[in-house]
Amino acid sequence: MTNNPRIYLWIALALMAWLNWDAYQRDYAPAATAITNTTHPTNANPATATNSASDIANQIPQAAKENPSAQNAATPNGAAPNAAAEPTSTPATPASTAPVVHVHTDVLDMDISTMGGTIQRADLLKYPQVKGETAPVRLENQDDPATTYLLQSGLTGSQPTPSHLTPLQSAKSDYELGANENELRVPLTWTSDKGVQVTKTFIFRRGNYAIDIEYDVENHSDAPWSAAPYAQLLRNDPRTKRSMFNVETYAYHGPAFFDGKKYKKLDTTDSADSHLSLDVTNGWIAALQHHFVSAIVPPKDQKYHFTLKSDGDRFSLAAMGDTHTVAPGASAKFGTDIFVGPKLQRQLKATGPELARVTDYNYLYILAQPLFIVLDTVDRFFGNWGVAIILVTFLLKLCFYPLSEASGRSMAKMKQLQPRIKALQDTYKDDAEKRGRAMMELYQREKINPVAGCLPIIIQIPVFLAFYWVLLESVEMRQAPFAFWIHDLSSRDPYFVLPAIMAAAMFAQYKLNPAPPDPVQAKVFMFMPLVMSFMFAFFPAGLVLYWVTNTVLSIAQQWNINRRIAAEAAKRKN
Repeated sequence: MTNNPRIYLWIALALMAWLNWDAYQRDYAPAATAITNTTHPTNANPATATNSASDIANQIPQAAKENPSAQNAATPNGAAPNAAAEPTSTPATPASTAPVVHVHTDVLDMDISTMGGTIQRADLLKYPQVKGETAPVRLENQDDPATTYLLQSGLTGSQPTPSHLTPLQSAKSDYELGANENELRVPLTWTSDKGVQVTKTFIFRRGNYAIDIEYDVENHSDAPWSAAPYAQLLRNDPRTKRSMFNVETYAYHGPAFFDGKKYKKLDTTDSADSHLSLDVTNGWIAALQHHFVSAIVPPKDQKYHFTLKSDGDRFSLAAMGDTHTVAPGASAKFGTDIFVGPKLQRQLKATGPELARVTDYNYLYILAQPLFIVLDTVDRFFGNWGVAIILVTFLLKLCFYPLSEASGRSMAKMKQLQPRIKALQDTYKDDAEKRGRAMMELYQREKINPVAGCLPIIIQIPVFLAFYWVLLESVEMRQAPFAFWIHDLSSRDPYFVLPAIMAAAMFAQYKLNPAPPDPVQAKVFMFMPLVMSFMFAFFPAGLVLYWVTNTVLSIAQQWNINRRIAAEAAKRKN
């Protein structure tokens, strides 16, 4: 990023230190203060507050009590109410044996269980697990008990309500978005023995991974009926062992939420993060993984209560709204939005406030987000992410040109002074103090700052790291081809051609600049291109493409600076 070859050593050390610090923070950081709010009690009966979280699949978020004696419950078909916060006797996966409604759109292939309307399978039709193969990425699923992933939703209250443990009725077993349709509605119905009918409708739209869940309540009874909507993510998420040979393993897996002001990822192995109780307005909850997300986005300006319960690798992250009361003979509509799919930033922004934060650009979001916007804009014009990377690198080079120019001129002058510096080293080889003083006097006479490259390094290292996260985490670049042998910019170069080109370019840049005065340091810098190219060999090809482009542009810039400095020196002699 600068014409000073020392940057490669500094960036390599900074990157390794940062990755180690990040890993340490995840594994050994002190526990943060637990986030709690007692507005909504999480257990109706204090005696049950210590129940094992192993039953979290059966637990229904508890609505706020209307009076001290009210029992908040959600029971199937008018059965006796159960305390909403207490584990029920229902099997751990009640949706697995119930009839399934199959939904097929242009982007989703989904199974919705008639037991509460639980989404128990979600295939992303446009995202194969392996490029060139047909098996799609699967989010929600019950393929393996160790990796169960469900999106449960329903209503809870002090009267019989259709929770995710309640059987619902469907008029059809299959729904498909027609070729000329832009919207698909999938209704599931429930009727109480008192005459309350609830229609729970999933609304899908063409090309969109956001899904509306709408509750249409008709109260034909002779008494008011009350219920609170909720939705929750239940997931078994075993930890992935990290490996430097697979940068994807450094992507975050687990629950996260936005409280209307701040985005926070939750570590379920941390005692402070493993349980959450918080009132939120204009926020959301999500289950993250590399490139993909399932999120629950409550309606705008409505207060929701967020809770998290965990048991080892399993967690249940829930969002529950305020109670809605429907008068006798009246009707009401309310609901929430969900998102199940890739982290496409345009769709995420349209679905919820700051939902694009789930792209998880780590601590450099403020830099990474503008970089992505510029890359996305260029890609929309040229239709090739590789071309976008090259052009944006060129734009960054222009932005940093004044800094690079100053550093490059200093390096060019240093190169011209190499014979005089070598003479001083030979003259004072046995007196380090005099040698240092003589060299500083030489620098002052020639108006050269030997540390002129420090500022560009300091400024540009965060940009490099931000670019790293953009290329690693942006699903828009997942399996995106560039040209020739590069068929996926988000994975490593299969033939290591780009890392080899990178090593050659870095060596050429090293030869173009003055060698360090210390012979040992000079040998270190000579081998640095090999060290860096080996490390980058396992990075995404898009990142290596950026580095190669930047190095080539730096060589061209330094060559031009050297040529102009030499011409100025020759002119002064004449």
